[in-house]
Amino acid sequence: MNPPVTETLSVTTPREGVALLTLNRPDRLNAISVQLLREFGEVLHWLQEESDARVLILTGAGPGFCSGTDLKEARERHGGERMGVEQGMATQQRLARLILGLRRIPQPVIAAVNGVAAGGGFCFSLAADIRIAARSARFVASFINIGLSAGEIGSTYLLPRLVGVSRAADILYTGREVGADEAERIGLVSRVVDDGQSVAAALEVAEVMLGKTPFGLRMTKEVLDLNVDAPSLDAALQLENRTQQLAVQSDGFRQAVERFNQRARKN
Repeated sequence: MNPPVTETLSVTTPREGVALLTLNRPDRLNAISVQLLREFGEVLHWLQEESDARVLILTGAGPGFCSGTDLKEARERHGGERMGVEQGMATQQRLARLILGLRRIPQPVIAAVNGVAAGGGFCFSLAADIRIAARSARFVASFINIGLSAGEIGSTYLLPRLVGVSRAADILYTGREVGADEAERIGLVSRVVDDGQSVAAALEVAEVMLGKTPFGLRMTKEVLDLNVDAPSLDAALQLENRTQQLAVQSDGFRQAVERFNQRARKN
């Protein structure tokens, strides 16, 4: 089924099995508007329920990945007045659902980070499975810079699991920029590429993933997500045991083994 029609996002299929989701408000550095928030949720629902895509690449149009919440729009929508707590909480929860949605869709998510990823955009990148950064990429947990807690839509959960608690504290408490080279050194991104090449590099990774069985790829994301917080090694092993035995029964496993045996016979 085709993706939903959107104005603030672009959804394309650069190759079979890969969905490319581009935040498409380049004049605002792809800041998160109310409309983008709604349309992003619709695309995640499509990916979860209706799409044939096996890998998702997330990027931004223009010179930036995502600059976070569109504060200018928020001021204009409320006439310069502070948003009420009920409305504010509803918006906060909608943002949080996007982070959960990125983690819950069956497709592995590759963030191709071009330019700034700040605030909510920083959190979008954290929610990806793999991050590839252009040399101009900059990661900023900017919340504390405007008087907010740095604990925003998953930042205090996801960031320490990527870079460790001490480095996460440094980034969150200071609100400083983390450049691409530092991000690679501390494990925030897996690879740094030249500007303009982040999506191409993400497609290379996606191509390798597409060579795996659909069930194996999906179950790897699910088991990794659950076992990073497993209460014990025993619990992690039990989940792996059950998942592996399900995979053994799949057609994909039998076909992959046959291909392996064919290659071995040729050699």
